[in-house]
Amino acid sequence: MSGRVIKSHQQKQFVNKLFVVFCVFVTLLSVAALCTLLFTIAKQGWHHLDLDFLTSYASRKPEKAGVKAAMWGTVWLCVVCIVTALPIGVATAVYLEEFAPKNRITRFIELNIANLAGVPSIVYGIIGLTVFARMLGLFGTMNHPLVDTGNPTSFWYFRLPFGSSVLVGGLTLALVVLPIVIVSAREAVRAVPQSLREASLAMGATRWETVRRVVLPQSTPGILTGAILATSRAIGEAAPILVIGGFLFIRFVPANVFDDFTAMPLQIYNWSSRPQEEFHAVAATGIIVLLVVLLCFNGAAALIRYRFQRR
Repeated sequence: MSGRVIKSHQQKQFVNKLFVVFCVFVTLLSVAALCTLLFTIAKQGWHHLDLDFLTSYASRKPEKAGVKAAMWGTVWLCVVCIVTALPIGVATAVYLEEFAPKNRITRFIELNIANLAGVPSIVYGIIGLTVFARMLGLFGTMNHPLVDTGNPTSFWYFRLPFGSSVLVGGLTLALVVLPIVIVSAREAVRAVPQSLREASLAMGATRWETVRRVVLPQSTPGILTGAILATSRAIGEAAPILVIGGFLFIRFVPANVFDDFTAMPLQIYNWSSRPQEEFHAVAATGIIVLLVVLLCFNGAAALIRYRFQRR
């Protein structure tokens, strides 16, 4: 009997080691594929990466093409997206976890939020075009707005409807990443020990004071992790930006949130679709810049998360 037990134990140990080897192999294969892709992009586009490429606008000549308008357009989009999606997503997560009654309506809302995370981004682009850009036709057309005040080159310019502007692009991307922010924020809030809430309430704090002073500070690192994932997805989206009317060729930097814009995914798509091989190398250089911008946003969020974790 003991021999059978030993043999069964050895088989389990062998299967366990085999599974670990398989996991390591798949991980190394994925890392090798990523490194190969990054090496190919770097080798193809590194010689175009200089200060002139970062400070020049798009051009029909590959040797004069730059990424300035697309880079700053992407920064504008990400700022509008984060400023919009993060407060709404965190507020929704806090309400669902701390204040909402556990009934059928709440479960229906939770189910729809989970389903929205799998909706293709181009669907959000259609919603952004209809609701944000055209505003259902209630305020005129994009070419003839009902409200148009101020100088279009001024920072305080305002118009209705919003048209194909930076604001519409940022709001549309906020719709794309909002389910990610909500789900990650809910998990972070749920991970806070219940004993901390009970201790706060026992000392006389209200529910809102408990959430503000105990739950949110404890869950901030997890919330910022979700914000990093959301930014990583938003910065690489091209389909919704194309739907709302993002330009493929622009030679100026947006002056306000109602200005026309282009984004780096659109610019890279434009260069890679050209038949000239020189533009393909320029597109690889644009990918390098896009990765650097993404790392800057993620690095800033990771630094803030580290500061909160130390507290």
